[in-house]
Amino acid sequence: MSAELICVIVLGLMFVIGTWRDINMGLLGFIAAAGVGGLVLHQAPEEFFAGFPVDLFLTLVGLTYLFGFAQNNGVIEVIVNWCVKLVGGRIALMPWIFFGLTAVLIALGALFAVAIIAPLALSFARKHRINQFMVGLLVVHGALAGAFSPISVYGIFINDYLAKNGLTPTPVSLFLAPLVFNLIFALVVYLVLHRRPGLRAEADDRLSAESESSVPGSVDSPTSPTAPRSGLLTTKSPTRGVEGNRVVRSQVPTLVGLIAMALSVLIFGWDVGIVTITISVVLAFIDPTAGKAAMTKVSWSVVILITGVLTYIAVLQEAGTVEWVSAGISAIGIPLLAALLLFYMSGLVSALASSLAIIGVVIALAVPFLESGDVHVGGFVAALAIAATIVDISPFSTNGAMLLANVHSTIRDRYYKQMIGYAGLMCLVGPGLAWVVAAVPTVLTK
Repeated sequence: MSAELICVIVLGLMFVIGTWRDINMGLLGFIAAAGVGGLVLHQAPEEFFAGFPVDLFLTLVGLTYLFGFAQNNGVIEVIVNWCVKLVGGRIALMPWIFFGLTAVLIALGALFAVAIIAPLALSFARKHRINQFMVGLLVVHGALAGAFSPISVYGIFINDYLAKNGLTPTPVSLFLAPLVFNLIFALVVYLVLHRRPGLRAEADDRLSAESESSVPGSVDSPTSPTAPRSGLLTTKSPTRGVEGNRVVRSQVPTLVGLIAMALSVLIFGWDVGIVTITISVVLAFIDPTAGKAAMTKVSWSVVILITGVLTYIAVLQEAGTVEWVSAGISAIGIPLLAALLLFYMSGLVSALASSLAIIGVVIALAVPFLESGDVHVGGFVAALAIAATIVDISPFSTNGAMLLANVHSTIRDRYYKQMIGYAGLMCLVGPGLAWVVAAVPTVLTK
């Protein structure tokens, strides 16, 4: 049995065992990396663990630690209240505000825009009993909508890669196709889910009870004239020291830290993991008690889940499994059929690994028939961008991991299962719909 086939079988067993026995799949990933890497590929420990995503580990820990301060001292509520004020207190518009904020941030180069917006969006959804899964999906689709702008990391990578290989970049279609595609998906998600209560954490019920007992006219009170059914929001109810849009003295360092984090990542391009950990340590130095409390907000189970699976995926890639599957697909004599299979492969692999990495692999494999003119370059690249990223709600992708890390612990398991279900649906329909984007220009130019 070939090493490539063994890798695929082991990957399948990880999913079966993890789901069947409720074992953290990240732990299984570490074992699989050691087993396949050591016994099949004859690698040393430093080789089969070389794929451990240190940067993502630091990012997940740093971001959830930093936002732990903001969650505990009420800064998140202050920021959300500011956003609410911008839309005149209309709750129904807030999911789209979060969609737009995420899209703009990532379009400007903030690769981890989901990590910045997700804590704000999910906190707002929890507080006002909006479907948390729907809000999370809109945040991720917002990120994917703006991900391929000419000045984003994704856009720069793909356009430069095409230019270096003698192909003409198409930055406008690369940006607009994923934007329109994800906007449509977000609209469908909103229409289907926005009237459903969705997941609710135990903390939400406690928050609602406290709000109703202490503030008769609060948003959660069923007798309030400004209850959610009216589409308006009042911001008078105090929450953990927050009073309306006012910032108390104890919140100032955290607010300054969040602003510093956003500016350092957006303007200076500094590593988000190191930045957030540094800022968190400074905040812990200022208030050691708050630092200990914030550390409990770090989503260690999610960190283990993601890093373990990605460590094994690196071994899988080292074994040549991706290239093995791709080579078989590329050998097909019908270019559009080969493109369709490549899109499905990129979607499936991207759900478990780096979207940017699989895009690079697929473009490299597709260069021969892109050069032949059998497939429209602009359409193919735009469709590949969609197919490889539409599955990013998967908890094993960077965006999905950052979203799951900010979900309340009491609903995280159920949220995780819903993410898996939606990612599976996207794997089934996303690449096929994206293929139309590639096929139509090809047919029209014939």
